[in-house]
Amino acid sequence: MAEKVKKSDDEWREILTPQQFAVARKQGTERAFTGEYYASKTPGVYRCVCCGAELFRSQDKFDSGTGWPSYTQPVDDAAVSVTTDVSWGMTRTEVLCARCDAHLGHVFPDGPEPTGMRYCINSVCLKLEPDE
Repeated sequence: MAEKVKKSDDEWREILTPQQFAVARKQGTERAFTGEYYASKTPGVYRCVCCGAELFRSQDKFDSGTGWPSYTQPVDDAAVSVTTDVSWGMTRTEVLCARCDAHLGHVFPDGPEPTGMRYCINSVCLKLEPDE
């Protein structure tokens, strides 16, 4: 695992758009069916918009019908971390970039095989690196 990336809010604001900052650094969300990658079929690797860490692969992406990009698993278990999120009057499992602690979205145990998991991730927190 690469060294942790830590920056102040001002430093993050310098490199992120206002929407990226609001979602990735302040635990916001983008509206369903509006994100750049929710319907993308482009093969490649999805990286963290904040630090560039590899997070998800296109072959693990599926159409969950939720309006956000969904994946059955991260590139490896060390790529993301999880924590309990009790915002919005419910208990969910928040998904964070393990390298920079960016809020990515949430994970739910209602995905398809082989894992049965649905990593529901905000497009604005990702940057697709297409396969060559």
